Amino acid sequence: MEYYDRLLGGMVASLLLGAAAGLHPAIAVRYGLLGGALLATVFLWEALVRNPPVPTSEPGYAAATVVWHGGLLVSLALAL
Repeated sequence: MEYYDRLLGGMVASLLLGAAAGLHPAIAVRYGLLGGALLATVFLWEALVRNPPVPTSEPGYAAATVVWHGGLLVSLALAL
């Protein structure tokens, strides 16, 4: 597996871990998924900002980063 394959695997594992945590009676499903998404964001940040696969001058780079973080913040606001 290459570097970005491991990062993608980490993102999927984070979301699955959040979903599994949401199955616990003490944790609401939406909070479990939110926690998994926050953890997946760490992997996304590593892939897109710290070590991008393409030059950062690509227009899609900034758009993908803004959309992901905007969606995450909206989800956080709706969950609370």
